[in-house]
Amino acid sequence: MVPSFDVRPGDFSDPRVIALLDHHFRDMHANSPPGKAFVLDITELQTKDITFLTLWDGDALMGCGALKELSSTTGEIKSMRTAEQHLRKGVAARLLAEFMAIGIQRNYERLSLETGRGPTFEGAIALYTKYGFLPGDKFANYQSSDFNQFFHLEL
Repeated sequence: MVPSFDVRPGDFSDPRVIALLDHHFRDMHANSPPGKAFVLDITELQTKDITFLTLWDGDALMGCGALKELSSTTGEIKSMRTAEQHLRKGVAARLLAEFMAIGIQRNYERLSLETGRGPTFEGAIALYTKYGFLPGDKFANYQSSDFNQFFHLEL
């Protein structure tokens, strides 16, 4: 069961959102080989092709994530991050469910994502596979490497 937290459009002027995105950006670069972190910075998240959402429990920011429209039939999950103090509370699952619902509403045929390998990424990979994402080929402008991997969900 996915907990019911408050999903809100991300407010890029909120210092809590900025801090969580900054942590995500730094962590992805710290845990990825040089040139292999494809994390979006706060400016890149503020484009018309991206839906950026946050998850709240009252005034507590629990997590964030983005859905990037790649085409009229395909979306990409980006920048999923749970705040450290809210790990294992269903935050990422709730955001993923929201993005899947948006994809269905937009008549997407597929959701895709790129992620890394190793212990840092095992929790995310377990979540994606639990929700039906399967390993697959590279997509968009990504280049395959020993570090990154790609997952897809047919909607």
